[in-house]
Amino acid sequence: MSNKSKGSKAERELLQMFVDNHFRAVRVAGSGVMENSDCDLLVGKVGGKYAIEAKSTKKTSKYITKEQMNNFMVFSEIFGLEPVIAIRINRLGWFFLKPSDLEDSGKNWVANLEIVRTKGKRFAQFFNLNNIDKDIDGDLLNIP
Repeated sequence: MSNKSKGSKAERELLQMFVDNHFRAVRVAGSGVMENSDCDLLVGKVGGKYAIEAKSTKKTSKYITKEQMNNFMVFSEIFGLEPVIAIRINRLGWFFLKPSDLEDSGKNWVANLEIVRTKGKRFAQFFNLNNIDKDIDGDLLNIP
């Protein structure tokens, strides 16, 4: 399986995670391939709208170029979205980080295993999920 297809599979898995948790979510066409696709997913729910940069690795560190991160941050700011780095580490699962959690390695930003374990949060933690949600009008809904 090519790196592109592995990345696409991880993005689809992440998209489904958001949908299963009552977010509205879309994959960005051409993410990682086209020049002006600066994030992988756009997701939202009452109370939060996010630009997601998804990464998947079997190694203990994941590097993101400074140019890619800068483009991602500018994109997020222009659209008023909270930027989120989602990292899937094989056999450990998904972790969610703020861009400020990443470490500067010189020419790249890096999320290593230590950063992921100490600063990363699981899906429900990061997005403050609980059993009570609000619909679009602000009325309380009980969502399992």
